[in-house]
Amino acid sequence: MPLTIREQSDQLKAAAAEDLPSEILEVFDRSIQEFLERGIPADSIKAGDVLDQFTLDDATGTPVGLDQIVENGPAVIVFYRGGWCPYCNLALRTYQQELLPHLGAWGARLVAISPQSPDDSLSTVEKAGLEFTVLSDPGSRLADRIGIAFEQADDVLAAQRKLGLDLTKVNAEDAVRLPRPTVLVVDQDRTVRFVDVQPDYTARTEVADIIAALSDMT
Repeated sequence: MPLTIREQSDQLKAAAAEDLPSEILEVFDRSIQEFLERGIPADSIKAGDVLDQFTLDDATGTPVGLDQIVENGPAVIVFYRGGWCPYCNLALRTYQQELLPHLGAWGARLVAISPQSPDDSLSTVEKAGLEFTVLSDPGSRLADRIGIAFEQADDVLAAQRKLGLDLTKVNAEDAVRLPRPTVLVVDQDRTVRFVDVQPDYTARTEVADIIAALSDMT
């Protein structure tokens, strides 16, 4: 039986605990704890809300609108931090392997959105062999509009740079603002039928929960 995303994430965290310098781990762990204490923002998008129209560029720079995404059925919209994030990568791979094959039953489309530039999104697609649409949200403006964007603390940004990651080099518009890991299920009327926002960036929505949300729509 395949591992859940939580089980895979726990394995990643255990490996990081062995490989990363203790001072870096301390910064990341403190950041997670602070986000957990803050919880989900009160103004974040909720089930029953209608998602406003948006248009974002895909990995080839082609504009894709929400109306296109839900044209033939509901959409599963995944907000992720970027292809540099191992927790995001394992979630996207899991969604491709274990969620994508089931979506045809609802005529649903899977779309992933990050603040990475289209070129870096293409790299994500190529490296992960993804078979669904990946969109670029410059400056996390769409994520901000639906209340899931956040600013990382300076010590987290400094720790990431020590590990060779400079978000200004991979994100569109040199932005460092990121989305909280979030999954939306949106129907053809753009009504949000399911929302799962994760304050802990190592956590992700399980495939079974997304399939259950789609099943509840029928």
